[in-house]
Amino acid sequence: MINETKEKLVSLRLSGMLKALEEQLVTVNIGELSFEERLSLLIDRESLERENRKLSNRLKQSKLRQGALVENIDFKSSRGLNKSMILSLASCQWVQRMQNVIVTGPTGIGKTYLASSLAQKACREGYSSIYYRITRLFEELDMARCDNSQMRLRDRLGTKDVLVLDDWGLQSLSEQQSRDLAEIMEDRYDLRSTIIVSQVPIQSWHQLIPNPTLADAILDRVVHNAHKIELKGGSMRKQLKEVEFEGQKG
Repeated sequence: MINETKEKLVSLRLSGMLKALEEQLVTVNIGELSFEERLSLLIDRESLERENRKLSNRLKQSKLRQGALVENIDFKSSRGLNKSMILSLASCQWVQRMQNVIVTGPTGIGKTYLASSLAQKACREGYSSIYYRITRLFEELDMARCDNSQMRLRDRLGTKDVLVLDDWGLQSLSEQQSRDLAEIMEDRYDLRSTIIVSQVPIQSWHQLIPNPTLADAILDRVVHNAHKIELKGGSMRKQLKEVEFEGQKG
């Protein structure tokens, strides 16, 4: 009878309940629990398994480049990082309120890690995220135009709760890129959240978009409701390499 029950759980794809049942069968004194208590344990395990699968899928689809966690953010380094602000953002209320986050600072200071950790935390809280280097995003949009799949790509970008755009401002945008970005921001405005990572200070962004009308449209939808994080100091990557080098010498 137990084997038949296991087979039915497998056919119903109730892997969590199956694992919990197998554990109960070898647990000493399990008979001391009531039927309702044992059933509750089976259901709780199935629910946990499903939530873990959903989280795994969200993280896979997010394409985040680093295994970044807000719990591992370095607040000791002197780089102008406001701990209370980051902990507040870690609650993900900014995602619930459809607000944005802008992270600026010199290269190697930890901007991408910080942005990725916030997006990863959003995934853990049940929100969807997706990461793009902005040059890669424009490449995919160009390819999508060739096979008439740009609307499908735009729909995917527009429905993600958190869109991370990294390396913003490494070069000025073309007219087509400006229009693409304006459309993406319009689709997301007051509906979804965006994280923008840039080496360029916000006050210089307008110069990166040659069409002033599109520049106004894009920046108005990104900047006015954004939490702004401005990092300062030297490259953390360089510091880590120096520490590793000193460790090897020792």
